[in-house]
Amino acid sequence: MIKKYFIAILVSGLFVSCKSQKHKETHAHSHDENVEANVHEKNNYFDSYRLVDKTYGTKTIVTVKGNERKMVTNALPNHKTGEFPNSGNPNTISAQNRTYTFPINPKYIGESTWVREPGIALNGVKFEPGTAEVVVCETGENYRVEALQNVIDLGLDSNYAHVQPTGAYHYHGTPTAVIEKYDNGEDLVHVGFAHDGFPMYYSKSGKYKPSFKLLDGTREGEDCAYTNPKETIDISVGGHHDGTFGADFEYVANSGDLDECNGITINGKYMYLVTNEFPYVSRCLMGEVAKQERKGSSRDQQQGGKPSFDEVLKMMDTNKDSKVSKAEAKGPLSENFDRIDKNKDGFLTKEELGNVQQRQGQRVPKHN
Repeated sequence: MIKKYFIAILVSGLFVSCKSQKHKETHAHSHDENVEANVHEKNNYFDSYRLVDKTYGTKTIVTVKGNERKMVTNALPNHKTGEFPNSGNPNTISAQNRTYTFPINPKYIGESTWVREPGIALNGVKFEPGTAEVVVCETGENYRVEALQNVIDLGLDSNYAHVQPTGAYHYHGTPTAVIEKYDNGEDLVHVGFAHDGFPMYYSKSGKYKPSFKLLDGTREGEDCAYTNPKETIDISVGGHHDGTFGADFEYVANSGDLDECNGITINGKYMYLVTNEFPYVSRCLMGEVAKQERKGSSRDQQQGGKPSFDEVLKMMDTNKDSKVSKAEAKGPLSENFDRIDKNKDGFLTKEELGNVQQRQGQRVPKHN
């Protein structure tokens, strides 16, 4: 089981941005032209259905056939959102045109597998609880920023969602408009499907508690900063673990009602819960996943994930020559460039970066 929620990340992520209290809502319109068909009286979204909302441009068609649930969607939300771009998020919502498939009979394997995107809401909008934002310290510590925090304005709206540079609107936490729209009067509101096929719910009473706790003690790190394409902000990481970073939390088995993937079995049926407390949305899956974004255990995600060489290039290769020079390197890579550049050719290679990641991974305590 996972004991610590901790990792050292090498580089700052892409500027996708999040925080929520400051947002403006778009205007509501008539829904006379909207269609929500083939749904039973009690909002049974386990059958085939289609959501077409001309007000917001939503088009999501779900077909259940054989052993497969197929969702074809443009990933546009069917509800009000905050105004985008905004001061914390420079991106504009745009259609994505995605196709997802989910098994009708999911297979529970009882072993957690990390996923960046655990599931999709009933309206076709993805859940992606983690962020790419990293605070980098000159003393070597790096901290992955949580979406729901009050230190860095990342532009979340009232649905705890914002927009990626691709135009993809996505939920980092409780999708309030989705819950309101699909509330059928019961405590558990069906909000989506995880990629392993198990359903995702929200408990209005909040009676099912996650099993993550804030770490004791204080953080380490000096001369730390958060950098995005527009600015660099000095960040003090000293003090107690308050939930600003993913590394502030640890999983304590059986301390709550939910497992490490925020899942639970109720009336003989396994499901994932979206919660108001960390981890908000599952960061891993307990079922068999046919296709994953990348291989890795839930512990990899809970430690923040290690950026690949291609991701480093995307973030730092400003002249687009497929190399990272000393002038382009940032954070610890810049400070330790000469030491990392073993062949002294003035550029960082995939092998050299991998050696650094391996050494950093060895500093993370192992747990059973």
